[in-house]
Amino acid sequence: MEKTPHPDIPEIWRWLSEVPDPEIPVISLTDLGIIREVAWREDTLVVTVTPTYSGCPATTIINLDIEKALRDRGIEKLRLERRLSPPWTTDWLTEEGREKLRAYGIAPPIDGTNADGRLAGRVSRLMNGSNLTIACPRCGSAATEKISQFGSTPCKASYRCTDCLEPFDYFKCI
Repeated sequence: MEKTPHPDIPEIWRWLSEVPDPEIPVISLTDLGIIREVAWREDTLVVTVTPTYSGCPATTIINLDIEKALRDRGIEKLRLERRLSPPWTTDWLTEEGREKLRAYGIAPPIDGTNADGRLAGRVSRLMNGSNLTIACPRCGSAATEKISQFGSTPCKASYRCTDCLEPFDYFKCI
């Protein structure tokens, strides 16, 4: 009996790029950067996932969505592996994902900042730890203020634009 060839890895990545994040459905799991590796190990497809943080409440749904997307395309032998090290970082968001967040009304994370929006590391020492301006994703104004460190999900903070008066989430840097 002739063995059916496995779908190639680039094709599987394309399939996974269609799986939306359950908390922010405008970005895919690949835009989010949480799918770390896709590989065939003999006749089993292994997908390695790093959650945005170890206690992320969406992890179970994400795994189910990955499994469904792949099984719907005929993948029978599948194993999902959870990788916590290195921990996920907002640096893993794709540029396309950042633009999708902005278009959706969520300010994307600003590189080089801590979760609280303050400059981090060497940049912070140079700037005396001053706060960054989080631009409004709706009108682009820099006249914004933080309402709460906690937004609609644990990975976001609540802001308000003082120009257009619209509230918005800021995707915190991790």
